[in-house]
Amino acid sequence: MAHGSGGPRVVKYGTIREYVLNFEVVLADGTILWTGANTLKYASGYNLTQLLIGSEGTLGIITKMVLKLIPQPLHNVLMLASFSTNEDACAAVSSIFNVGITPSAVEFMERKGMEWVIENDQIHFNLNPDAAAFLLIEVDGTNMDMLFNDCETINTALEKYKCLEVLFADSATQKDEFWKIRRTMAVSVKSNSIYKEEDTVVPRAELPKLIAGIKEIGLKYGFDSICYGHAGDGNLHVNILKGNMSDHAWQHDLKKGIVELFQLTVKLGGTISGEHGIGLVQKEYMHIKYSEIHLNLMRGIKKVFDPNGILNPDKIF
Repeated sequence: MAHGSGGPRVVKYGTIREYVLNFEVVLADGTILWTGANTLKYASGYNLTQLLIGSEGTLGIITKMVLKLIPQPLHNVLMLASFSTNEDACAAVSSIFNVGITPSAVEFMERKGMEWVIENDQIHFNLNPDAAAFLLIEVDGTNMDMLFNDCETINTALEKYKCLEVLFADSATQKDEFWKIRRTMAVSVKSNSIYKEEDTVVPRAELPKLIAGIKEIGLKYGFDSICYGHAGDGNLHVNILKGNMSDHAWQHDLKKGIVELFQLTVKLGGTISGEHGIGLVQKEYMHIKYSEIHLNLMRGIKKVFDPNGILNPDKIF
């Protein structure tokens, strides 16, 4: 709620924003109020509910909430597709949607990240020796025949982007293993290297340019990177690895590379945080995305809600 966060199934079901109807909030002066209404439609003045979602505790403290619920799908099919380049894998993402299918998840993973997970967690899985990148693709619904037809259509779309092979998880255990590789990747990266994670998001058609640009910036400044994330909605987590960088370069030059990374992201029509929020770490980069007019409007909203600056002070701005 604080970050407006999502996850792997945002591509089909949306972020937490899609499911919050109303909540109780405690304001800076102790006033308690409900922000909206317990209805699917809301067009009565400013939408305070949506304003507070993603505000990172800077506008109020949420104490109760009313959520919209939807039925859980009865079935799902999970595929792991491999590609010889990062760019091919990223380009293939849009092709899935272009053939009229909205998967419940499309996750991108670089080979090195998968290797670390398999090694650290002792998962028995043989990677295609020619594969550099992978897409974990899930479709879900109520009719298995329709899901298999969707998978065939997806497979045909992927072939246009030099897909090496598509593996189907043929059991609940294998599904769990495939998802474990993705979900534990951050832990494996952290255990193998000093790193810094950035949370970029662009229109998914721009993912090939983003991944290529990330690698070019890394070569320029001397850092390596492992990327993975929710490719279906254009969200890549960029794990910048210290590797052989000197301590001085890591402390003083890395920031220049991050600035270029965010400039590229914004140039491609994206923004500097897809779901992790801004907090203290990212606030110095807000000017890359927003003008002073934008930032002053946000500061003004903060001042109205929290005139004394006591709610999560010094965050975001």
